[in-house]
This record gives sequence, structure tokens and C-alpha cells, in this order.
Amino acid sequence: MAYILETMALTKMYGQKAAAKDINMHIEEGKIYGLIGRNGAGKTTIMRMISGLSTPTSGSYSLFGETGLKMKRMLKNVGVLIEHPGLFPKLSGYENLKIKCLGLGIKPKGYVEELMKTVGLKPEDADKKAGSYSLGMRQRLGIALALIGEPKLLVLDEPINGLDPQGIVEVRRILARLRDERGISVMISSHILDELSKLADVYGIISEGCLIDEFTTDELESRTGLCVMIRSGEGQKTLDALKGIGITKAAIDKEGLVRVEERLEETAAMAEAIIRAGIPLHEIYHRNATLEDYYLSKTGGNVNA
Repeated sequence: MAYILETMALTKMYGQKAAAKDINMHIEEGKIYGLIGRNGAGKTTIMRMISGLSTPTSGSYSLFGETGLKMKRMLKNVGVLIEHPGLFPKLSGYENLKIKCLGLGIKPKGYVEELMKTVGLKPEDADKKAGSYSLGMRQRLGIALALIGEPKLLVLDEPINGLDPQGIVEVRRILARLRDERGISVMISSHILDELSKLADVYGIISEGCLIDEFTTDELESRTGLCVMIRSGEGQKTLDALKGIGITKAAIDKEGLVRVEERLEETAAMAEAIIRAGIPLHEIYHRNATLEDYYLSKTGGNVNA
């Protein structure tokens, strides 16, 4: 299968520390790839390398099937928004976009206005200083900047971080429209896994600089399904009690509940083991697992996504 982006053992070292190690990642054309991992896991490092903003220590990657010098020329087809949009706060939103257009030799009439419309910025926003924009408006302007030059791949680092619920929905719709109407591929990292699960086609989980899993939405559905949730107020003691009856596929989620992913029909035995250990049992029930549940199960219950 041909990929629009493929990495081969991509590695970035800072001294003796591996910020990203042996990353083998695959993005298909017209797909949205959700990159998941806690702060410091290596997400931004990977994004900077594939965008040409940082040089890998070892390994390689291909863009649109090209490597080496040809691949470097293909970087013009990659739009990037990493960390915060690089805006001139004293210039208007229109002027920020126009400057980049001029720098790239893009001069079609109405091009900037169409960009602003694409990302949901209103005509009256064009003349406002970028420094007066709300966070959501700045993020939309950042996406518009990344779209200049008609890229085939967008690399977006936490584009919905800090947005209110309405802003999150709007950005999600923009990205879905770019994929569905223009066939643009998107790599997006996000802490908001529930929103990411509504958008992404493929996921990659990063933990301590390593890509520990890569899967499609269909594969996620087959891997999650039901789990047992236990509320006891004594998470670690509950895990120990479950281990006493041979249950090891269990972890504590961010709300302090214990999530069990094996022997789901044995809730009575689980309850008995917990009570026998002298642990107050408040609640035990079945629940459909989510992307967040799966992420936590793969990373040992670390909730700092």
C-alpha cells in the first residue's frame, strides 16, 4: 500500500535521551491520523521532524512516495500548525494571511477571502488585529495559514486545545470538510480523546517516545467493546484483590474507577473478592469501552494524555 507519509525507524535524540525512538508510522491519502500520548511522550518531536522543522538523529521518512532530496522538495505540500500560530499581533487577520501568500508568490484575487471563509472566519474579522482575536479565532487563522499553497497534508499539534465546546465542534467540522471535500490528509494530536474519536480514521499511540500501537477505527471497535467498571474508593487495593483471583487486565482510570477487560461475565466473583478483602464496594457494572479506555489500557492507566 502507498502512503502519503511513512516513517522508518525515525529517531530523535537529545544527548542520551530519546525524544522519539524507532517510529514506524503510516498515513494514507485522504485520512485523518490521530496522534495520542501524554505531555512529553514525543508527539511534537515527531511532528517537527516530518514537517522539516527538526532533523532526525537516525531513521528516515517518505512524503508522497519520495525520499532524500526529492522528499525535501515535497515539504511544500505540507501545511503546519505546531504549538501556537505564528501571528503578527499588530496586523489584521487578512494581512497575516496576505504576507505569507506574497512570500510564496500566491496572488490570485480573492484567495485570502476564500481561505478565511474555509476556516470559518467572518468577513468582519478580516480587518481586526490578530492580537485581538479570541483563542478560537487564532486557531482558525493558524489553520488558514497552514492551508496556504494548497497542501496535501496538514500537521496540526493540539489545534483544539483550550477551545470552548463550540470552538472544538467548529474546528472538527473544518477538518472533516477538508478531508471529505478536498481529500487533504491530516495528522492531528489532541488531549481530547472523545473529540478525536469523532474525527480520526487511524490512530497512533505514543508512550515514552515509542509508537506502541497503530490502528484504524474499525480495529478500535473490535478491540474495545465491553468492560467492567468498579467504583470502590480503594483503587489499588481493588486491583490487588482482583489479582488474587487471577484478573490482571485491569487499570485505574482518571476518575478513580477500576476498569477490567477480561472475564467480564464474572462480576459476582469480582465483587466477592473485593468484599472479602474488606474494601467497600459502591458500584460494579458493564460499560462499552471508549478510545480513552483503550489508550489507558495500552499505557498502563496513565491519564495525562
